[in-house]
Amino acid sequence: MQKCYLALGCFWKPEENFKNKPGIIETEVGYAGGDKLGVTYKEVCGGKTGHAETVKLTFDEKIISFEKILDLFFKMHDPTQKDMQFPDVGTQYRSEIFYIDEIQKKTAEKIKNIYNKIHGGKVETNISEMKNYTKAEEYHQRYIQKNSR
Repeated sequence: MQKCYLALGCFWKPEENFKNKPGIIETEVGYAGGDKLGVTYKEVCGGKTGHAETVKLTFDEKIISFEKILDLFFKMHDPTQKDMQFPDVGTQYRSEIFYIDEIQKKTAEKIKNIYNKIHGGKVETNISEMKNYTKAEEYHQRYIQKNSR
């Protein structure tokens, strides 16, 4: 099993979109890329921690590749918006791929370049080394599933 960490706006909808894709074993939402561990939703929403709302995926690379996950990532949000995904505005809603090794980094750069050409050079997605991931509060986990009736 492999893991990856993706930020693409508010984490509720991407978690819902990824959870039933073949090869996705587990989803979890949290905060990544900031300056410290153990942050809360309230702190992240304050915009001063440097964290982005992030979906952590555990996946079976024999069923779905990291490249395919990134293809879905770029199709699930507008990567040309900087520090937001309409209507959510702030650095915590930025588009970012957090890599955990050099293979993920190179794959992320390759797929970003493809989508940057598609979007006329306007992709704002960051590619950064994973740091300081904190699992979000329980009420955020599977939020859409828990709150749709």
